Amino acid sequence: MSQCSSPTSSCCSQGLQTYDDVKEYYGKSLKSSKDLKTNACVTPSQPIPKYIRDALNEVHEEISSRYYGCGLVIPECLENSRILDLGSGSGRDCFMLSKLVGQKGYVTGVDMTDEQVELSKKYIDYHMKKFNYQQPNINFVIGYIEDLKSAGLDDQSYDIIISNCVINLSPDKKAVLQEAYRVLKDGGEMYFSDVYSNIPVSDELKHNKVLWDECISGAICWRDLYQIAEEIGFSTPRLVTSSNITVNNKELENIIGNYRFASATFRLFKLPQNSVKEKSLVIYNGGITGCESEMKFDANLTFKEGEVVEVDAELCSILKASRFSVEFLFQPSTKGSSSGQCCSEKEIIRDPFQLAEEQKKRPLPASGGNCCGPKGCC
Repeated sequence: MSQCSSPTSSCCSQGLQTYDDVKEYYGKSLKSSKDLKTNACVTPSQPIPKYIRDALNEVHEEISSRYYGCGLVIPECLENSRILDLGSGSGRDCFMLSKLVGQKGYVTGVDMTDEQVELSKKYIDYHMKKFNYQQPNINFVIGYIEDLKSAGLDDQSYDIIISNCVINLSPDKKAVLQEAYRVLKDGGEMYFSDVYSNIPVSDELKHNKVLWDECISGAICWRDLYQIAEEIGFSTPRLVTSSNITVNNKELENIIGNYRFASATFRLFKLPQNSVKEKSLVIYNGGITGCESEMKFDANLTFKEGEVVEVDAELCSILKASRFSVEFLFQPSTKGSSSGQCCSEKEIIRDPFQLAEEQKKRPLPASGGNCCGPKGCC
């Protein structure tokens, strides 16, 4: 893993070339998602709630056509939040979030590709008028996601960070997560979708320019995410959803060989240093937009309105310290207590490849639809 302190340090000559290649690919070579050579950035992920589909339908067509994400990075309980999008690209997710956080919320998109940032800024006024906002609640800045300080982003300034199929393009994944941890408020969340490998990717494969630009060979082994998160201080990564990636190109398929890749969404939380960790019984109050009767927190746990659930010490701390604190009632967990659900009673799924296989067996609801298509999410 790179030890570079910033993208411009002298030890990063290979990294600088990577940035230039990615800028060229996403800024000039790709004109729309139809130009992609794999389905890494158009992988179906999960059903889309109606309120998100409605927000997506208000995003300008040119912005949506330049979408290259690999998942749906819209967590719950967004109203009035300050949100940062790492690698915002055309700004599609940012504009959607701008609608969802409301006039009192705020969204910042950061991207290193001049053409993408210019395109995003071009449509700020269009979307503000469409949302009937009196003043912009969104901005876009040029910068590296490994060095957010140089982009002017302060410590503990965001409630939520999202990222959609971008971290795999960075030559220094740990630096990205360290910076994300820095700018998150205590109790803040990083909710991101990216590409993961089943085993560590070889240097030879990483040097394949096409596979790197297509978000394949820059993937980290999913186990490494857990290690990096722990080293930085994040909570244990919680797997939300996953889909297998297929490479519909014979030449690239032969190069990849026995490697497997998946698009997976994880959520990480920054817990306060003095956070008290103890098991608890929690009751979801209901009422979060789009999750009025139940909220799927991750692949292992769904909270249902009014149901008593025993949660482990870390999850209890997450719920109490985060924006979700007002959405739950908390009760002491007593020995022998009976609850409607206990997340420790079943196997906890952490492997995105295991989850992808299980999700293939579950049909999507008729009202859902795929997360991504040729023009992005629908």
